[in-house]
Amino acid sequence: MFEIFSQYFPLWVFITLMVSTPGPANLLLLSTGAQYGYLRSIPFLSGLVFGKLLLNILFSLGLGLLVRDYPIIMESFSYICVIYMIWLSMKGWNSHEKKYSYEKILKFKEGLFVHPLSPKTWAMCLIAFSKFTEGLSGSFELYFLVPISFLFLQIIFHNFWCFLGLSINRTIGLSKYTNRFLIFLTILTVIWAIFFTN
Repeated sequence: MFEIFSQYFPLWVFITLMVSTPGPANLLLLSTGAQYGYLRSIPFLSGLVFGKLLLNILFSLGLGLLVRDYPIIMESFSYICVIYMIWLSMKGWNSHEKKYSYEKILKFKEGLFVHPLSPKTWAMCLIAFSKFTEGLSGSFELYFLVPISFLFLQIIFHNFWCFLGLSINRTIGLSKYTNRFLIFLTILTVIWAIFFTN
């Protein structure tokens, strides 16, 4: 039992660090939780989780090899990501005003595309599937362990970021300045992630 745990421990530490730290998806959840509350953010959160699971399955089937051999694919996704994430962030620009509070709620389908377009997600998938599966023995690790590990930890930490946003709203309120600061923080993180991963 201890041998199995120690074998997979580095992979789990890597996934935890990647999934728990600020990135485009987590900051969108922070902002969404602050703007709309936890319950109304669940469809968007579910889309994020499901989109990442689909991406992990594609990586386990060989998408990572394609990206490694054709770096232009990653670069193209990076620029699409910037446009998409900024658009999603800006949807909440006036969410601090009551009349806009229900109109711009992010939905499942919008969350579905966040991870597949995020350069941070692509980078973490490439590393997880190329570096941490090298010493692992079978197809179980490749097809199940990595995607399920991402899924489990992502559910935990995506919920955490959404609740953190809700806590910000309940503690200091969602004023115009708080709302727009969270939006700017998300946009800056997206732009930073593009330059950091390219």
